[in-house]
Amino acid sequence: MLKSFRFILFPFSIMYGCIIRLRNLMFDKKILRSATFNFPVICVGNLAVGGTGKTPMTEYILGLFDGKYKPATLSRGYKRKTKGFAIADENTTAIDIGDEPMQIHEKFPWITVAVAEERVIGIPQLLYEKPETQVIILDDAFQHREVRAGLNILLTSYQNLFTRDFLLPAGDLRDVRASSKRAQVIIVTKCKPHLDDDEKNEIINEINPLPYQKVFFTQIAYSEPRHLFSKEKRIFDPESHVLLVCGIADPGPIKELLTDNVATYELLLYRDHHIFNTDDLNEIKKHFSKIEHKNKMILTTEKDGVRLAKFEKELDQLPIYVLPMAHQFLFDGETQFANDVNSFVESFDLTDRIKQD
Repeated sequence: MLKSFRFILFPFSIMYGCIIRLRNLMFDKKILRSATFNFPVICVGNLAVGGTGKTPMTEYILGLFDGKYKPATLSRGYKRKTKGFAIADENTTAIDIGDEPMQIHEKFPWITVAVAEERVIGIPQLLYEKPETQVIILDDAFQHREVRAGLNILLTSYQNLFTRDFLLPAGDLRDVRASSKRAQVIIVTKCKPHLDDDEKNEIINEINPLPYQKVFFTQIAYSEPRHLFSKEKRIFDPESHVLLVCGIADPGPIKELLTDNVATYELLLYRDHHIFNTDDLNEIKKHFSKIEHKNKMILTTEKDGVRLAKFEKELDQLPIYVLPMAHQFLFDGETQFANDVNSFVESFDLTDRIKQD
């Protein structure tokens, strides 16, 4: 049914594609201008809407920089209730900067986390307010060509490679496939754990990377759930019963994890980046109370957790846990990826900024 509906929308995808191609052509011909910075700017993005692991990849790169550089992240701050440029501080909430920047801020409180609708304006402001910054990571900015990043990292999901997808609204692509040529690094994410060399090579051949492009593969690595407020860890019990609450683009991998590790689970699914309200809170409590087992828990994602944190008084006494996730490179790709990212940053003269530490 869904495929038939999307087929009906195909003419609109053609129209949308014409607009995107014209826009890209205007940037390529320099009719529309892209700003460049004599400074290491890394862009993490994708061609499709949601579900490829952009924020966890940003976190992975921040982990590579820990103790080496003073990085900052800059994103749009999707669905925040504020406007303009802002830097997270100890009083910041997800309402102020958006759920994904807030997730990064909670994990890396010592790192500058900034938001701005227009990155071309946000970058100079960030460097003015935080002059000690040595590298900026743009989270979800691949399609925003007003800024030309020095290193573009393009993510595509194993379950929905951009090479097999269509433009919106018939498909999930928000940019044309040819835009992948702007990336220096392409990462196939959410791979099955036992991806073999034959399938890896088939995917690489399908992507058909250019000589300057490198292709990596990652799988999802989940950590032990931790309580949303106390941060206490909990091991999955095969006898436990779980209420999964999430507002993300692709809950499939978590559903697979629960299928393999718990007795039963129920799903309360909300739209991606959903802002939880009191009615949602009551719905969660109602569904949880209906689970007639003593060994039960509520499980949510990190991104949803920062949006549920405002209900601490109402949820603090419930067994509500967050499921941390990270990228894990396959085929021993982590060393090469780290070398490539660090080499990019080191290609800039950071002497003056390092002296300000």
